[in-house]
Amino acid sequence: MRVLDETEDRGDGSGWRRERGLPSMSEVHGSIAVAASGTNWRKAAAFLGPGYLVAVGYMDPGNWATSLAGGSSFGYALLFVALLSNIMAIILQALAARLAVATGRDLAQACRDAYPAPVAFVLWILAEIAICATDLAEVIGTAIGLNLLFGIPLEIGVIITALDVFLVLYLQTKGFRFVEALVITLLGVIAISFLIQILMASPDWGAVIKGFAPTTDLVTNPNMLYLALGIIGATVMPHNLYLHSGIVQTRAYATDDQGKREAIRFATIDSTVALMFALTINASILILAASAFHAHGQHDVIELDKAYALLHPLLGSALAPTLFAIALLCCGLNSTVTATMAGQIVMEGFINIRLQPWLRRLITRGIAIVPAAAVTILYGAAGTGKLLIFSQVILSLQLPFAVVPLVMFTAERRKMGKFRSPRWLTVIAAVTAVIIITLNLKLLYDVAMG
Repeated sequence: MRVLDETEDRGDGSGWRRERGLPSMSEVHGSIAVAASGTNWRKAAAFLGPGYLVAVGYMDPGNWATSLAGGSSFGYALLFVALLSNIMAIILQALAARLAVATGRDLAQACRDAYPAPVAFVLWILAEIAICATDLAEVIGTAIGLNLLFGIPLEIGVIITALDVFLVLYLQTKGFRFVEALVITLLGVIAISFLIQILMASPDWGAVIKGFAPTTDLVTNPNMLYLALGIIGATVMPHNLYLHSGIVQTRAYATDDQGKREAIRFATIDSTVALMFALTINASILILAASAFHAHGQHDVIELDKAYALLHPLLGSALAPTLFAIALLCCGLNSTVTATMAGQIVMEGFINIRLQPWLRRLITRGIAIVPAAAVTILYGAAGTGKLLIFSQVILSLQLPFAVVPLVMFTAERRKMGKFRSPRWLTVIAAVTAVIIITLNLKLLYDVAMG
């Protein structure tokens, strides 16, 4: 195939340098039927699921750490920041779904088909590094959950996480709806766990409501501003953009204009509702930290194991820390499922190589387990905390290389046709991308200087 230069497309005016290849995750592509007729409720129900898999990435152990720190340090004041960051996430995930439906490509395939091969190769390597960093955070979070709940040593817990490959493979043989059912069930367990803990903590609901309003302290208090930047900067994970643009295509929607228009609308509703659910979880962590820690003079709770240890004496119940550990473990298991699919989408989309799922999973999980196991054996829990921060830095570095192409693709009429993003949405998405990238660069600078 002749390689086209930067300004050329395939000659058909499509804006793509290469023809669309086979879809990623072909074994489940278009496997869930969407009714051609019927009520909107019935059609919307067919699209229910992918958004919740995406929502998992917004409540990972890194988010837990920032929410715990924000609540213990400043009470309910940073709830506004959690809300703002969630709105940013909703906008970008909506673009990911729009790209997939309009072009029939996930974000990885779009990058492969739009850019010269060397550029696409670099983007693939960066995306793979981000997947490994995501996996690393899940390994650590799951290991901490096993340690808190069952007393399993961290280094053993890290090794046990390798076994989750069999769970993922088993679910994939049962169909994509089974995967979605597991994820939504575990999300339900997480929600119930935090609901019970919050009721035990008896928060000041008036202060909670006020916390969702902006405060000038965000600008005048450097420490509060720093935590706010951390919450926003860690919100959008690059693998979620690849994931969403891939799994939304598991729906067998009609490919005519009306079918695509409905698919974009219902997929956007699904992800928006799911991400609002993710907001309730993150807000619950922050509210729990504010009412259980900040209100009792504990203003520096950041580590997950410290939060676990303090919940019992402060709330006067052994149930609270148990529920906290259960929620953390469920979060780790959920993240494992979604990271597996994101890794498959990235590899198949960028370079069109299709490995056996078990082999692809063992490679990425092995890359994550080696440093996690080494650090936990040598340094214990303190070392895992530093490794968790390092994984977030890696994700921050990769973020612009996923967000910028997404915004550019969805704004281009040649690629998107009549489904190009409205100008107002493109402007909001571009501003959102600039804010998130700027905050991530500041986070990187702070880490480097610190």
